[in-house]
Amino acid sequence: MSTDAASVELVGEETVENVARAALLAGLTGAFAYVSFPNPFSPAPVSMQVLGVFLAGILLGPLWGGFSMVLYLLAGAVGAPVFSGGSAGLGELVGATGGYLWSYPIAAFLVGAIVHGGLQLRNPVPRGLVRLVGAMVAGTVVIYAFGVVGFAIVLEMTLLEAFLTAAVAFVPAEAFKIAAAVGVVRSDQLAAE
Repeated sequence: MSTDAASVELVGEETVENVARAALLAGLTGAFAYVSFPNPFSPAPVSMQVLGVFLAGILLGPLWGGFSMVLYLLAGAVGAPVFSGGSAGLGELVGATGGYLWSYPIAAFLVGAIVHGGLQLRNPVPRGLVRLVGAMVAGTVVIYAFGVVGFAIVLEMTLLEAFLTAAVAFVPAEAFKIAAAVGVVRSDQLAAE
């Protein structure tokens, strides 16, 4: 009597690895949300979530980076405390800071597409510092465009008022997050050498 068993692969190993990486970056973004402090110039707090968005696009590429941020939003929507300061729920997605959150998959996709030069995942390190920083600046523009519109709608502000309180007030923090992401990517290059 033979006990040979045939193995059936339902999902490719590469897909499983990419889903795991996307979940890891979604979780990291949720952890970054706990690093949050009040901004004296805005009702929205400064949090490190955007660093997770940048890293998702850079490390996972446009498709899986965007997917990781969709996972992040789904986790927060169903009640996981992964939004700024440990908040959660659908209310956060339609509240004053909901615009920022909705932009995360788009921003991660854009950052990844710029850094990797298209939809294919490539090593981001040799792509150059200017391209890396430019990608994150473009992602920041997307995030703050959505954030400003969300603020203006929910808090019944003019676009100028929303721009000043939902974007300009955060420029120094965004510069720090971009520098931190560059440090992470460049330290990975140094470790590989």
